[in-house]
Parts: sequence; structure tokens; C-alpha cells
Amino acid sequence: MARAALMDFDKALELFEPVIGLEVHVELNTTTKMFSSAPNPANSAFHDAAPNTLITPVCLGLPGSLPVVNEQAIRSSISLGLALGCSIAESSRFARKNYFYPDLAKNYQISQYDEPIAFDGEVEVELENGRIFQVPIERAHMEEDAGKLTHIGGATGRIQGAEYSLVDYNRAGVPLVEIVTRPIFGAEADAPALASAYVSIIRDIALSLGISEARMERGNLRCDANVSLRPRGAEKLGTRTETKNVNSFRSIERAVRYEIQRQAAILADGGSITQETRHWHEDTGTTSAGRPKSDADDYRYFPEPDLLPVVPSPELIEQLRAELPEPPAARRRRLKAEWGFTDIDFQGVVNSNLLVEVTETVAAGATPAAARKWWTGELARIANAQNVDAASLASPAHVAELAGLVEAGTLTDRLARQVLEGVIAGEGSPQQIVDARGLAVVSDDSALIAAIDQALASQPDVLEKIRDGKVQAAGAVIGAVMKAMQGKADAARVRELVLERATAQ
Repeated sequence: MARAALMDFDKALELFEPVIGLEVHVELNTTTKMFSSAPNPANSAFHDAAPNTLITPVCLGLPGSLPVVNEQAIRSSISLGLALGCSIAESSRFARKNYFYPDLAKNYQISQYDEPIAFDGEVEVELENGRIFQVPIERAHMEEDAGKLTHIGGATGRIQGAEYSLVDYNRAGVPLVEIVTRPIFGAEADAPALASAYVSIIRDIALSLGISEARMERGNLRCDANVSLRPRGAEKLGTRTETKNVNSFRSIERAVRYEIQRQAAILADGGSITQETRHWHEDTGTTSAGRPKSDADDYRYFPEPDLLPVVPSPELIEQLRAELPEPPAARRRRLKAEWGFTDIDFQGVVNSNLLVEVTETVAAGATPAAARKWWTGELARIANAQNVDAASLASPAHVAELAGLVEAGTLTDRLARQVLEGVIAGEGSPQQIVDARGLAVVSDDSALIAAIDQALASQPDVLEKIRDGKVQAAGAVIGAVMKAMQGKADAARVRELVLERATAQ
């Protein structure tokens, strides 16, 4: 895809003020769907189901089928609203959002319009540079997801140029909460980083509540990023674009930055911005035009006649409020103190968007230092090379098990990296991979001594240097032994034995 003309980011900020707004969709992990008894593929127990097997007449909008609200989805939505600092509506109503598209069998989506379940909230977000933002939440409303289209043929995998499309209705009816911010002013150069950090906080909240798998690569958590620019000193907001379904923290930051630069170049050249949805392309780091952005009136919202209003009791709301986990900002301060991390070390974990994974790895038995090392080191490196989120590569339980094997001396760091590759490839748990590949450290001193004696015999000059007190010469022997043992030896133990054997001969 051709890259549009872009203005230098700093120059764009000299001329224009960026205003962003974020819409985050959280798929709930209830056992069944929002309005039917069909299994919910956003629950990991059903994620790998074959296409069009998790459906009922309600999912397909067949005549005579009627929706029934999922009580657990209501409770999860209220909990999420409370965790966002929102007020919970005494009464909220479902509405029909009308539009035609093949992945929406009813030709309308059951959502909420002017009566959402939660409203007027605020989320604290701290950035790497220490700036703290209070992101205003306008609303959090319940709705159902649509099905999934797969476009076959063509070069882009999109509908343009495709030969035909396949539709999978498994996702149709999955319970969603859409969280909508108010326009966010004053972020300036930090707007891209703020967008990413905010979505990371939403993920932390959803995971701590246990209401969602929150795996972005599976679409459990999706972000639509709205960006507009206005000339410096102007009061009127500019025309916004909405980049849809960005599915990684890194991509959110890149997409917001790209749109700021793209829009600035157009406006500076005397052009105008089209109000439209846009698609993010991970491979090129660009956005492309989607469809003209509709206003609410275009969807012909009207109250859903088949569902009663949701009227949660004050007692239920207070019960769910009492069950809320620690707020993310307070939790981060506590963890930093408990783990004994420096400001730089802890900020590195936060900036990697892997705080949840590190926390869960510590809870699974790893030391904080080991958990930080593996997640922000090797896993982050692999994720960056593959353009995916590190959280999608391994589970906290597997990383804790890997760290335990290193601590126990079963694996060296080098061997552990090989085991991690096997975990990522889906070969099993770390211990299973160690057993299958025979990767455990050789702990039998007799085998090491045999290799050492052979290395010393082949390097008599090194032996003499060691005897003369030049201990650093032992490195050549250690290297030879490690090569002979295919890396399956503890280098520190090999060094001890080399010095013992050299002085004994």
C-alpha cells in the first residue's frame, strides 16, 4: 500500500493540537452468549470451535426466536463500570442499531444508545515520562458482537478485490462492553503513548476482574482510535477519523501517530479531512480509508421491544463494588514496593504493557526479578521481531516453570531460551520440552571431568598458564567443554572443576 504524505511529527504539533478519543471493546468471558444459550467463543473453553458450530436460532435472527439477557454479563458489565469510576444507571435500556452487513444476520445489533448501563467515569493513566492523565469516560454500554467475515482472493484480505467471502457466526452474539472516552485534550506529543497506555489499563482492569480473557490477538480486546486536529488557538474541533479494531498496544501508538502526521500534511496543504473509518495495516504502518463515518441518526436506533430495561438493585451494585480489586494505580505502587524494584526497573515493566503477565508469573512461583527478566527481555524481543504482543506467546504459568528450572540448576539461560522457543511453538510445558529434547544440564561431575581432561590434554599450553596463576586462561578450556557438552553444562561448575583438575595434574 502506498504511504500517504506525512508531516514531521514535531512540526505537526507546532501547527495543530491533536485531540483523541478511544473506544475499547471488551469481550466478556461468560459461558454463554449475550442473548442466547449458545457457547461463548470469547471463553477459552470454546475458542477453537469449528466455524458455525456455536450458534442458535437467536444468533441467526431466525423468525420467532427471542433474546434473553445473560445475567452474568450484566454483573460483569456493572463491575467493569464501577472499576472505571462510573455511575451505574438505575435503569438502562437495550436498543436496536440498524445496519445491513452479512455478519449481522438480524440486520441490526442489540446495543445501548441513550441509556447505557454505566456513565461518567475516569481512569488514571501514568506515562513513562511521569505525566499523569485522568482520562474521562463518557459511557460504558453493553452490546453483542457481530460474526466474522473472511474475504477470499485479492491481495489485501479485505473485501475490495475479493472473489468471495465466508461468514462465521460463532462470534455473533458474544457479549461486549464498549467503553467510550470523552475527547482527550492536552496530551500533545504524548497522545500516541497515552492511547496505548490507556488501553493497557483497561486490559489490566478486565483481567483483574476476571471478566474477560482480554487477549488482543484473539479480538477479546479491540480499540477504535479517533483522531482529529485543530489549528493552534482554535476552539472548534476538527473532523475526526476512526481507525478500527487496532489489535496490539504497539499498533495503537503507531496508528495514532500516523493519523496525526497524515492529517497534518493534508490540512497544511489546504485540504480537508474526510470523516471516515480507516483500517490499520501492520505490515506497512499505514492507515487506509474504509467507509464514510455514520452519525448516530443514520443507524435508526430505537428501543429493543423484546427486552425489558435493566434495573439493578442498589444491593447488587454495592455487593459488586465491595468485590472490586485494587485500583490499577494503587496496585502498581504496592507491587513496586513489594518487589523491591527501582523506579527504572518497574517503569520498564509498565512500559512493556506486561505488568499483568509479570504479576501472574510471580504469583505462579517465580521471583519478581526472574519474571521481569523473561517477559521484558527474551519474550519482548521475540514479540517485537514477530510484530505480536508478548502476552500472546506464553502463559505466566509456563514462564514461572521455566524460571524455576533455571533456579534449580536444571537449565542454563542458554538452554532455557531453547525451551522457551519450544513453548512458543506449542510443544508443551517447559518440563515436557526438557524431557523430549533432552535439554537438562549435565549434573554428573564424572561426565564433566572427562570432557575437561580431554580439553586440557589437547591444550597443554593453557594448562601451563593456569598452573602459572593465569586463571583467565581457563576460559579456553571452559569454552571447549561447553561445546563438547552441547551447552548442557553449568559454566560456573565447569570453571571450578577446570581449576581443580589443572592444579591437581
